Amino acid sequence: MRRFALVAALVVVAASPSAQAPLDRDAQRWVDATIKKLTSDQMVGQLLMPRFAGVYTSSDSDIYDQLAILVQQAHVGGVIGFGGEELAPQVLLNPTYGPIILGQPLALASMLNRLQALASVPLLTAADFEWGVGMRIHGATKFPRAMAFGAADDEQLAFEAGRITAVEGRALGVHVDFAPVADVNNNPRNPVINVRSFGEDVGRVGALSAAWARGLQQGGMLATLKHFPGHGDTATDSHLGLPMIEHPRERLDRVELAPFKAGVRAGAAAVMVAHIELPALDATRGPATFSHPVVTGLLRKELGFEGLVFTDAMNMDAVTKMGTSGENAVKAVLAGIDVVLDSPDTMDAFRGVKAAVASGQISRVRLEASVRRVLSAKARLGLHKSRAVSLDDAPVSVGTRRHAALAREVSERAITLIKDDRNSVPMALPSAASVLYLSVLDYPRNWRIAAPSRALIPALRARWSDVQTVEVSDVTTPNELGLIRAMAPRFDAIVAGVFVRASSGSGRLDLAAPVAGLLTDLARSSARRKQPFVAAFFGNPYVPMSVPELPAVLLTYDFSDYAEESVVKALAGEMAIGGKLPIAFPGLFPVGHGLRRPAAAASANPVP
Repeated sequence: MRRFALVAALVVVAASPSAQAPLDRDAQRWVDATIKKLTSDQMVGQLLMPRFAGVYTSSDSDIYDQLAILVQQAHVGGVIGFGGEELAPQVLLNPTYGPIILGQPLALASMLNRLQALASVPLLTAADFEWGVGMRIHGATKFPRAMAFGAADDEQLAFEAGRITAVEGRALGVHVDFAPVADVNNNPRNPVINVRSFGEDVGRVGALSAAWARGLQQGGMLATLKHFPGHGDTATDSHLGLPMIEHPRERLDRVELAPFKAGVRAGAAAVMVAHIELPALDATRGPATFSHPVVTGLLRKELGFEGLVFTDAMNMDAVTKMGTSGENAVKAVLAGIDVVLDSPDTMDAFRGVKAAVASGQISRVRLEASVRRVLSAKARLGLHKSRAVSLDDAPVSVGTRRHAALAREVSERAITLIKDDRNSVPMALPSAASVLYLSVLDYPRNWRIAAPSRALIPALRARWSDVQTVEVSDVTTPNELGLIRAMAPRFDAIVAGVFVRASSGSGRLDLAAPVAGLLTDLARSSARRKQPFVAAFFGNPYVPMSVPELPAVLLTYDFSDYAEESVVKALAGEMAIGGKLPIAFPGLFPVGHGLRRPAAAASANPVP
């Protein structure tokens, strides 16, 4: 496994930032010639990027026709690929259906090829591949969330993960990754960043963001630092409202802005501006997305950033309540934004910017500046020479065993043991021991893509023959919780897998109080019995602060099969534990804390 780190180390040293390197002569000629022949409408369209679903879509369908209109009539400069959604019933009492599905690799590539063929100017294509192409596309590589990389604390791994993401993304026809997340997550109640951040230590967030950006661009994809000027210290979800960060400029320079400066120095090609309000940077009320002092004054002039500047998605509640799609697109362009992403109504955004150009509200000089940056990005990617991808490339480049091995290594190295009061990790149990496994959920809805415990339970049973499993959540009744308390003493050990999401738009961050109470009661009763009790936390890593009496706590910072398998390997002593907290638990543990455990010389229960 460690061979990846050695290879990456050599590449990191050798790599040089290329995002803002001068264009070669042919590319520059293409940019100059293209911008001269574009109509005003075509120029306006270059500033817009609508979304589409990366699922199979017939060319003879309403969905395809709508996309074709945007490409041919609104002249959009690019598109954003997502996964998909299926209809789910909106019901009371048992709303457990999850509508979100992953896209398909060949469907995504096919759609991009078809849209490219329709476009008079090559499309710049993008996606949110924050933790690998598998975040959106089935079968592609899924890396752990960014905070797991923070716990592993290895720039070489971040670089190589970025490079692999670029290799897979480009094979599918995607050019821009809306990653890395350069936000410093120093607010435990942040509902929208959380494990998407590399952590709380400013220097490490900057170094890992820069490494990921270099890896992406070494692999041929453009990196996007987000969410400028820093979305980490807020307890408001910008999908639901407009967050405000009220820190003075000195603090913003020292904390929030520092990782973005590191990413810019590393050559990141793009920056995404957040829908957040920062009075210290702009006394005018409103999001940074619409702020000339933030976008043009701070990012362009003070930081000297010359690459592409994207909005965050314009369909988020933080901005949709402030105007129509057309009005908001105009405000973003006037602030200095180059590309307006995912407007609720892209045609309205097109008409709004077009009218603002015609009236002189947006000057021709301002419009051409953004169009030139968009075209230059396309030329750097070689799109003036070739814009389609071969569908034969995806099966040999996407989701390979070699790529999966790196994802597994990161997951294992991220596992962090923050408590082990009874010296229970690894668990010294014979293979015939009885284990009670509790799959503890925040709530049982919308787990369709990453069903909790699906890998952990069979991994436990491969090592201990008598494993009984129970799922609990906010809908578990008091009688059912009482039954678990009553049955717990019959087992040789208790393991809890705790799954709590910090999910955009959910407004949830915690376990239900009765469920947290169950864990506390089991911690106390198991202490009296001298019964091993280990809790492994998936997702939101701050949750253990709400159940401080747990005797042994492992953190994964992730939801994945690899994370679940890594926890069981740690419990069985089959791997070393060496992850370090990338965040602080105020009053409990500092950044960098982590108990180390070597791998057992020989596991008592080796997997056959």
